Amino acid sequence: MKKRILITNDDGFESLGLKALIEAVKELGEVLVVAPTTEKSACGHSLTLTKPLRFIKIDDNFYKLDDGTPTDCVYLALNAFYPENVKPDLIISGINRGANMGEDITYSGTAAAAMEGALYGIPSIAISQVCNSNCEKTEIEIGYELAKIVAKDIATKILNKGMPVGDRKFLNINVPPLKPKSFKGYKITRAGYRLYANDAHLHRNPRGLEYWWLGLHPLEWRVNEKRDCDFEAVKEGYVSITPVKADLTAYEEMEKLKNWI
Repeated sequence: MKKRILITNDDGFESLGLKALIEAVKELGEVLVVAPTTEKSACGHSLTLTKPLRFIKIDDNFYKLDDGTPTDCVYLALNAFYPENVKPDLIISGINRGANMGEDITYSGTAAAAMEGALYGIPSIAISQVCNSNCEKTEIEIGYELAKIVAKDIATKILNKGMPVGDRKFLNINVPPLKPKSFKGYKITRAGYRLYANDAHLHRNPRGLEYWWLGLHPLEWRVNEKRDCDFEAVKEGYVSITPVKADLTAYEEMEKLKNWI
């Protein structure tokens, strides 16, 4: 029996990264694609509760969800396209255009789609192509060649050997902006400590009305002695693989909180 693979992303159904992912894993099983109509970057783990959603068929086993989030895509695909008591063998979200490392995981629609799959007990991975300073330039110069190799390799391992992490956990994968010949291998990492700054720009339209445009922060992080985070691995030319779980409880703070209360 063919393995069932569900694919989504947060860059929209026309993104180059999505097309690269489909190309990478199409020989591994029966692939179903359900992706957002438009880019949904940084939408987090959001579901659409205030309006109806509609599948629009693009091709055989390829649908866009108008106007859904990546989480919507996974949630509704499981309900609409798989018979009762049947699940995909693997969910892959990506290949995202840009990094999803450190606390950015909480913003990421790419990671959220994998999280949604993990909540249903389905092996799930999120894969992102880290850019150089310019993502468009990276797509032209680097493409998704290495990311395709990584996606196929990890997917094959999961389909053949099973998911290497436990319940309600997924793998967050970040690929350095390198050609395959420069790839140093895999590193298992923790999520790094991202450094943030507020970057919001005030403008006026031709009628004088104010509007705000959110900027992009450079990839900066707090370095520790072990240099074992996702940022460090990618900087050194490795593919970073971080096991991520849904449980956000700060267990190390519970006793302190009990004493405080």
